[in-house]
Formats: sequence, structure tokens, C-alpha cells
Amino acid sequence: MQRLIPDPGETTVAEQVRSLDLVSASHAERPYVITNFALTLDGHATIHGRSGPIGTAADTAMLVGLRTRVDAVMIGAGTMRAEGYGRVIRDPQKRAAREREGLPHDPLMVIVSGRLDLPWDAPLFTEGFGRILIATASKDDVPETATSVRVLRQPGGVDLSVVMAHLRTERGIRALLCEGGPQLHSQLIQAGLVDELFVTHAPKLAGGTGPGLLTDFPAQERGLELVWLLHEEATGELFGRYRVAR
Repeated sequence: MQRLIPDPGETTVAEQVRSLDLVSASHAERPYVITNFALTLDGHATIHGRSGPIGTAADTAMLVGLRTRVDAVMIGAGTMRAEGYGRVIRDPQKRAAREREGLPHDPLMVIVSGRLDLPWDAPLFTEGFGRILIATASKDDVPETATSVRVLRQPGGVDLSVVMAHLRTERGIRALLCEGGPQLHSQLIQAGLVDELFVTHAPKLAGGTGPGLLTDFPAQERGLELVWLLHEEATGELFGRYRVAR
């Protein structure tokens, strides 16, 4: 892998991820929030309804690497249904490394689901590892699960600013990674809750009418600073790290 920006030279995903200190950037009122997603050249965030086919092993390594640098991982209900999540960090060595750095053994999994329409048989719920917080507007009961689940109910609709404040002040979450999908990314950005975006630009065309990076996003210019740009020669992927201009 080649680092093109800021200082050109050879690098690896592991080296780039090790340099990240996200928890120390935490805000007083909310976690430091980063997002991660892969896009095709024509701007699609999924192929045949899933994000997985867009990236390669290098993209997966970046995603897993980012998970190791945060206290919590957030996804929307649609992403949970499409991707069938299990334990967020499966490698015991990576979990042990987190503990040595003062991070929780497993990141808190945060799911935003307005109607609680979740696949309760997914490994994330049945394997019994880690903790889950579900932010929902639903009054329905949550079924019994092997993994510990807590619910943050907002009957009038999920307010992500309130969710972030709860995570910071009540749960001690300092840094959070959002993995999508596009609607959740859009809502976070519109609410001014995103600090950085990590984007894998895949040399592929998806065609069709699948979702892009953002959905229902109003026309408004928002400045970004390019922090790094990496090139995976074997696959042609570009990995961009962008900081939201304040």
C-alpha cells in the first residue's frame, strides 16, 4: 500500500490505524464520531443490496482496524438486517490490545431502529458477547437474547443528538464509529455530529439505482479536509480520510 498524502511512501493499513488517537479527541457533550463506508466509482454504497461486495480484504482490514480504535460502533436497522452482524471484534489478540490501551474488551454496539424490526436470530444477539444499546421510538418489548441488550426509548422519534449525549455522559463513550447505512450517515451529518469520514473508493461500477453515500440529504455545501489518501496497488482501491471543516 502506498501513502499518497500527506507524506508519500510505503505503508500498511495496520500502520495507518495505529496512528489514530480518536478517544482523546472526544467532545464534552458527545463522542468523537467517525464514519466508514465503501463507494463504487458511480457513487453506489451497495451492490445487490449489500456493501460487502464493493470492497476487498484491504477494505475489510481498514474497517476492522477502525473498530479497534473506538469505544462504540453504530449501525442502522437496515444495515443490521442486510449484513447479519456478529461479534464486532472476533480476533482475541485485537481485543486484548484494546484492553491494554484502556478501551473496553468489546466495543458497545449501538443500533438505531425506530420500529425495533431487527433480526433477533443474528449472531450479534445469539452469541452472548459484548453489549448492545438500541435507540428506538418503539414501545415493543425486546425478546430475550444471549447478548446483553439495553434500550434507549424516545417515543417521539429517535433524536441522534440525544443518543450521542447519552452515550457520552451516561455510558462514557469517547469515540464512536458509524458503519451506516446511508440514511444514518445522512442524519448524523445533517445534525452536525460527524467529525471524520473514512471512505474506500472502489474501482467498480454498480449501475442500477442503488443507494449512494447519503440519502434524503439537502443540497448544501459542506467542506472537508483531506487528511490522508492511500492507494492499494493490488486492487486499485483508494482510501481517503476526511475531516469535517468546522
